[in-house]
Amino acid sequence: MKRIEDYVISIPDFPEPGVIFRDVTGILEDADGLQLAVDLMQERIKDVDFDIIVGPESRGFIFGVPLAYNLHKPFIPVRKAGKLPRETAAVEYALEYGTGTLEIHKESIKPGQRVVIIDDLIATGGTNKGIIKLVEELGGVVVKAVFLMELKGLKGREKLKGYDVESVIQYEGN
Repeated sequence: MKRIEDYVISIPDFPEPGVIFRDVTGILEDADGLQLAVDLMQERIKDVDFDIIVGPESRGFIFGVPLAYNLHKPFIPVRKAGKLPRETAAVEYALEYGTGTLEIHKESIKPGQRVVIIDDLIATGGTNKGIIKLVEELGGVVVKAVFLMELKGLKGREKLKGYDVESVIQYEGN
């Protein structure tokens, strides 16, 4: 059986020279790889007491929904600005070259609900810090964040200090 790392396609010098892009689509394109990824992420939340799973578009949806389904939990999407039809809460977050805005339906998280964040990647941590801010502004409590991959060289975990953070695969560089 292949290891989960064997499904990740590493592309050198993309999007710029010196960067190794870790392409998650190699996992998604293989039924065994996808099942293994979901199983490994689910293993990291098996003993966590939580109410809902939150995931950002788009790859947080890909991994968060099967986990929510398997564990019979609601899945709450976090979207880019202007994509959600009802009243939203919004947060601006830092991107590598600028800022972005994330939104969530205001009524999706109730005060006191225990939240697990699921995403494919933690890099600089800006997106995930924004998600945490949204959850907490709505009264939710982030009890864990699980990522399929972590680029340790970008130190995103440092932005999430004080939170329970786990990643399935860790790459030393960026």
